[in-house]
Amino acid sequence: MRSRQIPVAKNASPAIVGIDLAGSPKRPTGLCVLHDLIAETHVVYSDDEILHFVNDAHPVLVPIDAPLSLPAGRQTVHDRSGEHLRECDRELLRRGIRFFPITLSPMRMLTERGLALKKQLAAMGYQTVECYPGAAQDLWGIPRHHKDRLGLLNGLRELGLRGLKKTATSDELDAATAALVGRWFLLDQGMMLGGDSGILIPAVSNPQGRSKKLTAL
Repeated sequence: MRSRQIPVAKNASPAIVGIDLAGSPKRPTGLCVLHDLIAETHVVYSDDEILHFVNDAHPVLVPIDAPLSLPAGRQTVHDRSGEHLRECDRELLRRGIRFFPITLSPMRMLTERGLALKKQLAAMGYQTVECYPGAAQDLWGIPRHHKDRLGLLNGLRELGLRGLKKTATSDELDAATAALVGRWFLLDQGMMLGGDSGILIPAVSNPQGRSKKLTAL
């Protein structure tokens, strides 16, 4: 198990930490600490590395790209009773946004890790929220990483993010996306799909096309 502590640059403005969580600590997790519109990204693996990073940044909000709730009627990710989709999932479908339901086998490990991380961060006093970078990217009209990583990088830069390196991985760019959605939320430009325990997305008045007003946030 790899574990290392990454120093986070100190900044006077409130921090937001976006996390693109991997289902397994053997796979890379992307992290982004955002001060205003200045992003600093890293890749880590273990839960300890994630917790150390968040604690060093002291964020006001931690948007996480992982399911942080279960469908109604299900007590655990392995529970086969209850509903297949959450209300926030249905809202994504209504908007034509593609996603993987958490009841699919590959998503169960990610959901378990996400729920455990949410609990640990809450015990440390940090506010978490579920975020889906792919949904935000669709709404902003910028490509998802699997289609065009450099296009995603440039799209985030056009939305105002500074500090992103050209070599940033897909995980880092999704973490940066999550952090930016968190910033929009704090500026009253975000909305929760499916209630307070649902998914945070940017409030975009013209889906699939960015406006000058919104890119200036």
